[in-house]
Amino acid sequence: MSEQYVPKLRQRFLEDMRIEGLQPETQTMYLRAMRDVARFLVHTPDSATPEELRAFQQDMKERGVGAPTFNNRPAVLSFLYATTCLRPEMKRHVRCQRAAKKIPVVLSAEEVSRILEAAPGPGLRFRAAFSVAYGGGLGASEVTHLWRAPMGWCGLIVSASWALGPWERHFPARAGGSPMRCAA
Repeated sequence: MSEQYVPKLRQRFLEDMRIEGLQPETQTMYLRAMRDVARFLVHTPDSATPEELRAFQQDMKERGVGAPTFNNRPAVLSFLYATTCLRPEMKRHVRCQRAAKKIPVVLSAEEVSRILEAAPGPGLRFRAAFSVAYGGGLGASEVTHLWRAPMGWCGLIVSASWALGPWERHFPARAGGSPMRCAA
């Protein structure tokens, strides 16, 4: 069996990742990122200049690379320059990208009225549930995880807690009650 040639930088990079205790999947991801950087630079990444790193990131932005992939590359380059190449000053030349926040869809008054009119079942039960959910600003995942709290001194309470982490929203189901928010 003949030994395959492994460049010194790659070999040292692999050794540093093993020493650092990175998981095999992470090591594969880091090697893929290094391959992308080397292909763009057309030389080894250890000799890159700040201008070349900036051009690499600009190229990723122009190609429409998503924020998770884009932000993976600075992490890999930071590891390379801080651990393998011992050029920590290069870390300040790589930047992360902010992930775009998705704006929630807001229904128009006409759409809300159509949904309420199409509520199934007898009586006003479902229509009332939709009205409380919409009026309380609940999202779809919260509406699907509604539960009725036990009767207490303040009457019937509709609660949603699944999608809000450590917070719960309590909605008094009696007339004239206003929504309140409390810690779980």
